[in-house]
Amino acid sequence: MLNQVILVGRLVRDIAVNKSDNGTKVATIPLAIPRSFKNMEGTYDTDFIDCVAFDNIAVNTSEYCNKGDILGVKGRLQSRVVEEGDTKKTVIDIIAEKVTFLSSKKQGEAE
Repeated sequence: MLNQVILVGRLVRDIAVNKSDNGTKVATIPLAIPRSFKNMEGTYDTDFIDCVAFDNIAVNTSEYCNKGDILGVKGRLQSRVVEEGDTKKTVIDIIAEKVTFLSSKKQGEAE
C-alpha cells in the first residue's frame, strides 16, 4: 500500500513555528499551486494547500524560505476526527516528510 503526496508550489506567506502542548515544534506550510489546465474562462485556477511540518523540517523551512519561494513537498495524507458541537468531521492533513527548497535564496533540503 502507498500513501504518498508530492506537491510543488509557491509559499503563500512566511512560516511561523509554534510549539504543541507536548513541546513538538510545528508549522503550517501554505502552498499556492496553479492547475495545469485552463477553466471555462480561459484562465488557470490555483489551489491553496496547507502542509503540516514538524520539528527540524518546520524550523529549517521557516528559517530558509520566504513568501514567494518555490518549494517541493513530499509527504503523506493523515486523517483525524474533529468534533464540532454534536457532529464529528474527518479532516485530512498533508504531513510533510521532506521539503525541497527549489527557488529560495539558500537552496537545500529539510529532512
